[in-house]
Parts: sequence; C-alpha cells; structure tokens
Amino acid sequence: MKDKVYAEPQKYLVDFTFDESVAAVFPDMIRRSVPGYEVVVPMTGLLAARALGDGDHAYDLGCSLGASTLAVLAQLGDRNVRITGVDNAPAMLEQATRNIDDSRVHFLEADVRTMTFEPAKVVLSNWLLQFVPPNERRPLIERIAEAITPGGCLLLSEKVCFDDQAQQSFFEDTHHAFKRANGYSDLEVSQKRSAIENVMIPDPIETHVSRLKNAGFTTVQPWFTCLNWVSMVAWR
Repeated sequence: MKDKVYAEPQKYLVDFTFDESVAAVFPDMIRRSVPGYEVVVPMTGLLAARALGDGDHAYDLGCSLGASTLAVLAQLGDRNVRITGVDNAPAMLEQATRNIDDSRVHFLEADVRTMTFEPAKVVLSNWLLQFVPPNERRPLIERIAEAITPGGCLLLSEKVCFDDQAQQSFFEDTHHAFKRANGYSDLEVSQKRSAIENVMIPDPIETHVSRLKNAGFTTVQPWFTCLNWVSMVAWR
C-alpha cells in the first residue's frame, strides 16, 4: 500500500508511532524516506550471514516487518542459525509473523531497553537507536556488547546529524528533497517532520563511534553512507 499517512492536513499532530496505519504502509514509507534503504537491507543480510555459522544466534532489534531478518535468511542457505526478531510495536510484529514462516526465526515483543539479552554472534540494529531516548543509548549499547560473543559483530544503521550547522542544513534539506523526489508533497514532508522530530533524535557519527568503542567493540567501520544516513559494523 502507498504511504498516505500525512497526505491530508491534520488539525492535531501527535508524535509519530509505529501503529496499525504505519505498519500497513511501512514498506513504501521506508523506501521513500530512507536513502540507501534498498542497498542497506540486503547488504546487512550478507554481512550478518558471513559471520554466522551452525548453532549461532542472531538478534534483529527493531525488526519491524522483518525485512532484515529475511535478508539474513536469504544468505544463510540451510545453516542452523537461530534468529530472534524484537520489536515493541504489536502492529509491526503481527505482520512480521505473517511475512516469515521459518522455524529458525522467533519473534519477541519487548522493549530493547529492558529486555534480557541471550548470547549472540550477530546483532542487527537498523534505524533503532535513533528512537531510543539519548540518555538510554549508552547503557543499551553496553548490554548489546556484553551479549555478543567473541568474534561477533553489531550491524548498526542510523540517521546522523552534524555539529556544523551549514553541513547539517545542507544534508537535512537534501533529505527532504529526496522525499519530494519520491513523490511526497511539501505537506507530507512538513507534517512528518513535525510528528517525528521529538521522537527520532540522531547523533553525530563521532558519538556513535566513541560510544561503541567505550562499550568494548574493538573495531568500528562505516561501510555505507548516503546523505545523513550511515551504516557501520562494530566487531567484538
């Protein structure tokens, strides 16, 4: 379905949530809103699969409709890997369970800030941390790092911001132009920005790298950048 969540003027704009209306149009919404999405998801699956062997466990945090999990499955072949998809939005998980029918995948409705992590070789976190309150990001990354077994990795994708205001304005304005080029109207871009600005709060790239290294990741390597969106792999 085509995303028309913000197509009509809304008298009262509430904070963005991953409810039934968003879940119904999410594939269209994210492809038209996140630069590089159609590269990042399959490449995340490829990178994750290269680190996973028989008997290993992986998390897909903020799994939404399961696109990243499907990307991993596409690269695994018949390897006996257990994947746990985690999300706190029932509407997203309901569709994810319909999208994926594979005995190796288990879905869990939970808040990543408070859940107990089992040991895992790989953790995927695509566009999740930006929705976590800033003061809770460091403890979450530390708990993820503790759960990842030696030689494992965290695959992290995030929208980022820039300390230089001119640079920030350039990339933010270009991102809005990207949305308009994908068919969103000025009204949709404006209303979505207002609804999400207090919910999705990006960090600078330097903050991500510093936080990951302080949590115990030995190597942090950005592997994809498009406008103000970055994907990186952090190794234990």
